[in-house]
This record gives sequence, structure tokens and C-alpha cells, in this order.
Amino acid sequence: MANTKKINKKNKIKRRIRGRVSGTTARPRLNVFRSNAEIYAQIIDDSNGTTLCAASSREASFAANKVTKVEKAAIVGKAIAARAIEAGIKAVVFDRGGNLYHGRVKRLAEGAREGGLEF
Repeated sequence: MANTKKINKKNKIKRRIRGRVSGTTARPRLNVFRSNAEIYAQIIDDSNGTTLCAASSREASFAANKVTKVEKAAIVGKAIAARAIEAGIKAVVFDRGGNLYHGRVKRLAEGAREGGLEF
């Protein structure tokens, strides 16, 4: 199937990115997962293997907004930045998760920068 080939290609890109990008206690990793309808973001400390904070477009406060998926991504970016700053995190390493830095992933990153995170 063509779909399997596409998934394998994305997983290969994702493994290559994760080989280079790693989060530390001083500078954790901002991971992005994009499904067809939703977008999720987590800030992860890879040295301890813990998720420090997370945000997604499925949360009740965001799901109530009737906006486009790109606008939802920007809202999630600002929310993850606010939660990170609340947790004492100012700088992160961006992990696009095998997705192109374009569209929803780009708007999430821009929203996080507007919220005060440094990449």
C-alpha cells in the first residue's frame, strides 16, 4: 500500500531527528504530534524520561473555539509556552516529530515563541 510507504518514510525522518535532538534538564524538548484533526505538544526532559507539561487542541477550553486547525495550533503553542514558563522553563529544543516545518507545526512554534519560549 502507498500509505504504509508514507508512514515508513515519516518514521525514518522522525528517527533521524530524534538521533540529533535531545532534551536535557536545562533545555527540555518541545515535541509536536499532529493528527488529521488535532495537534498535541509536550515538553519532555529526556535525561529523566519525564513529561514536564503538555497541551493539546482536544482540551475543553480549546475545543469550544470554532476556529481553523492552523489557528488552533497557534492557541496550543501559546498555551504550552504559558505552562512552561509557569513550570520555570524558558528555553526548549524544538522536535517537529517528522512533520514538515510548515502549516500547523510552524504556527504552533510561532505561538510558543509569542508566548515567551526560546528555541
